[in-house]
Order: sequence, then structure tokens, then C-alpha cells
Amino acid sequence: MMAQSIKNWPEDDRPIEKLFKFGEHTLSNTELLAILLGTGNTGESAVDLARRILNKFGSLRNLAHTDLSSWQEFKGIGRTKLARIRVAIEIGRRLITEERKVEGKASSPGRVAEFMMPRLRDLKKEVFKVLFLDAKNNIVKVMEVEEGTVSQANPYIREIIFHSLQNFAAGIICCHNHPSGDPQPSSEDKRFTYKLKEVAEAMQIKLVDHIIIGDNTYYSFAEKGLL
Repeated sequence: MMAQSIKNWPEDDRPIEKLFKFGEHTLSNTELLAILLGTGNTGESAVDLARRILNKFGSLRNLAHTDLSSWQEFKGIGRTKLARIRVAIEIGRRLITEERKVEGKASSPGRVAEFMMPRLRDLKKEVFKVLFLDAKNNIVKVMEVEEGTVSQANPYIREIIFHSLQNFAAGIICCHNHPSGDPQPSSEDKRFTYKLKEVAEAMQIKLVDHIIIGDNTYYSFAEKGLL
């Protein structure tokens, strides 16, 4: 039996019409995804296709880092539609980060972790960010470190110190994610942290904290009394 085209649905049931009449907050996850998809397949509306996709992956969040091989069972899902989905999720992450800017002091590890969590939690590779602080612990800049890895600490440390001096930072907070979701520090994390603390202090810069982001949880070296 052929699925009825969304164009033939009652107007108040069509996702786009509902969005403009009642607001996007009234749409279900299935309807939001259907709008992103734009079209369904022969015998399957965009809403039906979106429902099947969510039944497979479980949630919108789980769509973030899928690749084309994960979508082979869904006819008509190619690079363009997958790119559209991933971009929409990334826009959502950035909106959350913009809305939750840390103002004033970096008053606690929990507050910093809450700010960084939406940006780092779901990433499938490690991303390392540095928060530069003034003498009163106000956050003046957040920067992503692009060179090196925690297990190869020296490039990271050189870049962090270089940018700390450029930004006249009195202190820094380092923050990176564990894609596994477990924020417990590795031996490399610990070696890196203590080496960075040593080098930073030699340059009269205080390492205030190193926070590791997991899945809705975090680890703070400062909270553990390790700095």
C-alpha cells in the first residue's frame, strides 16, 4: 500500500506548516528530522523515513557522528542529506555554547565543565581547549589547541605557553574530552598535566585546572587536589 504524500495530509499535520503555525518547539524529533530530510522514498513519506531512522539510532544525539555505511539500509540517504543532519546537530551544539558563555570568574570546575560539556561530550576524537584567565580568574578567551596530542605533550605545551603569553594570561584551565565517555585520566593525561604545570609556573602562569569531559560527567585535577 502506497504511503500518503505529506502534501495530502491535513495542513495542521504537515511538519513545516506546524512549525510556522505553532512553533518549532511543538514538533517531535521525528518531524524535525523529516524537515531536514526534505523527501522520503517511494511508498514512504519523509516522516515515515525519519521514524525508521530514529528507531535504528535511538536519538538525535546518536546521529552526530554516523557515516554513510551506517545508513545503507535507508534508500535515498546520501552524502548531502547526511551532511545536512550533521551540520544541524553541530549548529545546535554551537548555539548551546554561545548561550552559556562563561562570564566573570571561572568560579568552580563544575561551572567550567558545564560550559564545555555540550561542545566536547559527543565528539569521536580528542579535542583540547584552553581557557585563558586574567589575574582575577575572569575568562578572557577560549582557544582550541590544534597541534600535538596529550600522549605527545611537548607540541601542546609549547603552543599553550605561546598563546598564554600572547594573551597576557595570568592563569589557564585546560579542558579536553575522552571519546570513550570515561573521564578518568590516563597516565599520559597525568604526565602532561604535571609537565604543563611545571613549565607554566616557570613562566609565571598558573595552571588552575585540567578538566576531562566524559559523558555527562567530568574529572577535575583541581577538585582532586592534584594541582
